[in-house]
Amino acid sequence: MLRNSCIRGARPGVVAASLALGALGIGACASAPADSESEQSSALSDNALTANALTANALTANALTANALTANALTANALTANALTANALTANALTANALTANGLRDPLARELMKYVVSCALDDRDSITVEIDGHSYEFDGSLGLAPEWGRPHGSCDGSCQRWVSACVLARVDAMGVKREISIRGDSHVLHPSKDEVQTYTVQEGAYFGNLFVAGQPRFLCLAPGQTGDMRVCGPDLANCPMTVEGACAMDCEDEGKYGAFADCSDAGRWWRGNAYEEVITVFLQRPTM
Repeated sequence: MLRNSCIRGARPGVVAASLALGALGIGACASAPADSESEQSSALSDNALTANALTANALTANALTANALTANALTANALTANALTANALTANALTANALTANGLRDPLARELMKYVVSCALDDRDSITVEIDGHSYEFDGSLGLAPEWGRPHGSCDGSCQRWVSACVLARVDAMGVKREISIRGDSHVLHPSKDEVQTYTVQEGAYFGNLFVAGQPRFLCLAPGQTGDMRVCGPDLANCPMTVEGACAMDCEDEGKYGAFADCSDAGRWWRGNAYEEVITVFLQRPTM
């Protein structure tokens, strides 16, 4: 399912979010009390991932629907902080027993991890990590890759691209927490009728792979949009992702609920590598 090189199902990575999780080994400590700084990802997950922490964002449980609305506040610095590699993280189960805490001493790495876990696992799962006597809890929410959290689980190419798209969609240039509606060709991203009626402004689509060399990350703009203030700030030139232009040209399909699919990393859907794992964000229309 590839167009050219590596990925139709395997999309080039999005976030140069270097989580130096070399040998991520997280000791299980479900009964340990969470530190006051513990990373909590609620159903309505926070969407203030900043450019420096670049990770995920998707509307989840505490919003209008359990899986579609989430809070978005991942920062750019967290997105590019350390190096998440397929061998260091995705080859292992996303569980406390399978991870080591080495790379998570960096607060930006923990911010990124918060969004990775929130996007991958569902709201029944969480991971608690002990680092230098402090306990940090990372809660699941959306459930885009629940198999990754199983005892012998791992994250294949499609899993990596879904989680990456989710994390990228949740970046916020100012680290501001706000609700967004994330939609895509996954059953956990199908919005409710109320959500569709409330979140009507199509912002853009996000795709890539944070877990491969080079960590390619992309966004394209919805019809009528000339920028992406939420994710990139006022200047697209400083965006923590490659802006591919208009989604109408970049993606082959605009499917149910207005979600784009089969988006290319080469600015035209018939060129480059096509990504099937794409997340489209919708915002509420501003009130006057």
